[in-house]
Amino acid sequence: MNRKVVQTENAPKAIGPYSQGIISRGMLFTAGQIPVNPETGKIISDNFEHQVRQVLENIKAVVEEAGSNLTDIIKLTVYLIDLDNFQILNKVFSEYFDSEPPARAAIQVARLPLDVQVEIDAIAVVKE
Repeated sequence: MNRKVVQTENAPKAIGPYSQGIISRGMLFTAGQIPVNPETGKIISDNFEHQVRQVLENIKAVVEEAGSNLTDIIKLTVYLIDLDNFQILNKVFSEYFDSEPPARAAIQVARLPLDVQVEIDAIAVVKE
């Protein structure tokens, strides 16, 4: 099987035995990203909106390291600890994906790593 590991210093280091991203058959699959600042290794804020922005910046860094960009993302899966934040999520997403946004699922979960409020993973097309 043909696969390539994607690793960048512009996204948080893995906190377990996984890769930031894997490219296989022209597709990039990212690990779930949480709102950790890659420079400090710390959660950026308790503010949900700030957390979503940091997560999307982390995803952007992995996607760009793979040679693509946000417009190449075809699917996002969002894990939230509180679906009451759904409108805030949509507001931030509309800034990052202003036209032809990717498909998306949003799922409420009981808990996320490091007790963050949001985690997102992505699938993107890799430019040849």
